[in-house]
Amino acid sequence: MKRVADSSASNIEIEVESGEDTVVHLKGRIDVDSSPDVRDRLRAILLKDPVPHSVSVDLAGVTSIEASGIATLVESLKVARDRGIRFHLQGHGSVLQLFESAGLLALFDTNLGVKGAS
Repeated sequence: MKRVADSSASNIEIEVESGEDTVVHLKGRIDVDSSPDVRDRLRAILLKDPVPHSVSVDLAGVTSIEASGIATLVESLKVARDRGIRFHLQGHGSVLQLFESAGLLALFDTNLGVKGAS
């Protein structure tokens, strides 16, 4: 398993544990400034060959998320489904509650608080 950390000039830190089951750890705010970084990293993971079996996005370190961040995750879910990749959200707290309140959580496979679970 390979770990790669990325800290851009935006408000988000992205750490990736690569492998057949990839885990993407996000820390910070996902907003209009940082969502392009999240989008680019997730697209790179989802479009690479060989295709990962699953991708889990760990939202436990996310302090807030704006509409652009939600749109980024929904777009990534669509890309994952098109490629036959399981796409999970994991973590706890207000960010997942926001997905649930908006009726979006049911679209994603979820692994609440379980790192790397399938």
